[in-house]
Amino acid sequence: MAQITITQALKHAVEAHKAGKVHEAKRLYTAILKGQPKHPDANHNAGVLAVGLGKIELALPFFKIALESSPNTVQFWFSYIDALIKLERLTDAKALLVQAKKKCAEGAGFDQLEQRLNNLNKAPAIKPNHADAYYNMGIILTKQGKLEEAIVAYNKAISSQPDYADAYYNMGIVLKEQSKLEEAIVAYNKAISINPDYPEAYNNMGIVLKEQRKLDEAVVAYNKAISIKPDYAEAYHNMGNAFQEHNKLKDAIKAYNNALAIQPDNAEIIHNLSFALLATKDFDQGFIQSETRWKTKDLVGKFLQSAKPMWNGEKNQRILVWGEQGIGDELMFSSIIPELYETSLKILVKCDKRLIPLFERSFPADVIYYSKDQLVPEDQYDFHIPMGSLPLTFRKSLESFNRNASGFLKCDMSKAESFKAQLMQKYDKKIIGISWKTVSSGRGSLNRNINLAELAKALQNSNTQLISLQYGDVSDEIEAVKRDFGIKVIQFSDVDNKNDIDGLAALMAACDMVVTIDNSTTHLSGALGVPTKLMLPHKSDWRWSISENSSYWYSAVQLYKQSEVNDWHSVLAQI
Repeated sequence: MAQITITQALKHAVEAHKAGKVHEAKRLYTAILKGQPKHPDANHNAGVLAVGLGKIELALPFFKIALESSPNTVQFWFSYIDALIKLERLTDAKALLVQAKKKCAEGAGFDQLEQRLNNLNKAPAIKPNHADAYYNMGIILTKQGKLEEAIVAYNKAISSQPDYADAYYNMGIVLKEQSKLEEAIVAYNKAISINPDYPEAYNNMGIVLKEQRKLDEAVVAYNKAISIKPDYAEAYHNMGNAFQEHNKLKDAIKAYNNALAIQPDNAEIIHNLSFALLATKDFDQGFIQSETRWKTKDLVGKFLQSAKPMWNGEKNQRILVWGEQGIGDELMFSSIIPELYETSLKILVKCDKRLIPLFERSFPADVIYYSKDQLVPEDQYDFHIPMGSLPLTFRKSLESFNRNASGFLKCDMSKAESFKAQLMQKYDKKIIGISWKTVSSGRGSLNRNINLAELAKALQNSNTQLISLQYGDVSDEIEAVKRDFGIKVIQFSDVDNKNDIDGLAALMAACDMVVTIDNSTTHLSGALGVPTKLMLPHKSDWRWSISENSSYWYSAVQLYKQSEVNDWHSVLAQI
């Protein structure tokens, strides 16, 4: 940035600052400091701006740099000492005052500051109506997770200073955290009424509106934030998330690309873009962008520590394939192992130990397996690759999924036949295996779940018998359905649905049909080729596309999607 440009930018920033356009001023100061990090006036003014916004702690580094760059400027000392006094760091303020008197000329006017310090040393407590003190208290309480107390602190700040826009803004954040969405909207609107040029408030209001499923209003809020702050990548990113949540994938991709034009290396944005691309079946680009998953804040797993390089399509090599995420993903991506085997000298698979018996039966006999907690000697392989990266080479088009979409895993058939015989001898009905919930903590996971009673009532009739394929302890739910509706759901005692995956596979094969929500049950039954009806929420995961009725990962899986949010009734009616 040329000197004349910095001077002009500083002039505009000061004008915006004086006019009360604090966020425009902040943007300009930030731009100046990006070019000249030690610019004294820009640092000082940025600090003054932060103090005015009640963010006094954030102001201190600016004042410090300003003083280091221009130690004889009296105003810089005044601002720094005044900020320390407001934070009640009286000892630090006094020490700085001594330095100021030594650096600056006699009669520089520090008497007033010295008098304030003397008065505060005699008065131990902050005045009850000190708005900044309550505001800072609210920030601290929020970080401590004391949300109700934080609300009280912000309200006291507002009582003391009714036009405290940032206090309303931060209160909105806390209220959203408490799922008090309507109250959060009120708080953000109040902040905006005080400061119409408040892009962060518009952005956060968009997030809340998205949660309320008010897409059009959320987009208006994001656009308003962007109109105030054109380089607001976060607002573009959130807009993309809102569009994707409502299956408007082209709009989502456009918003993500706008965000990336501002922040091209932002892994979170690229990762979310990958989901939208994959959902539109742009597999080539989608899987390329998905590689940023290792750089996101919510890491998908622990990357393998190895001195050996990542595999990138090299032929006739010894390859270590390692599972990176949950058991469902390992099952799904394992469909590519036979293709990798064909191009390689040797294959080693590191996976969830519960899957090893199933994989040993299903894949070539000379594949070597390790459990996730085992260390694989590096002299045993030449390259390694996480399972989720195999599609980079083998799943570039929709047609490429056809090779292993039908029943690529093999259960213990003798065990499956034994289970089938037991069930038919006792019930002599159509056996429907069911699973109704996930314990995943992933985004939107709770929306996948259905109440067991709702599912059981829809499927049970005189010709069917329901059998639980659900992992975890669900005895209470099953007892409640029996007690309240007289519907018996079998818990097959010969199989531990969570830990005995090989036994669970045999039990699934003994079923005539599986009806399940989106969890690992789907992947296991689909990989086995068992006829499966998959119930999906209105916004389903990328792997199920948005317009298909069948799965390209598993030909045995039929898709049934909600037409409206939380509408399982229409899904069950179709099934």
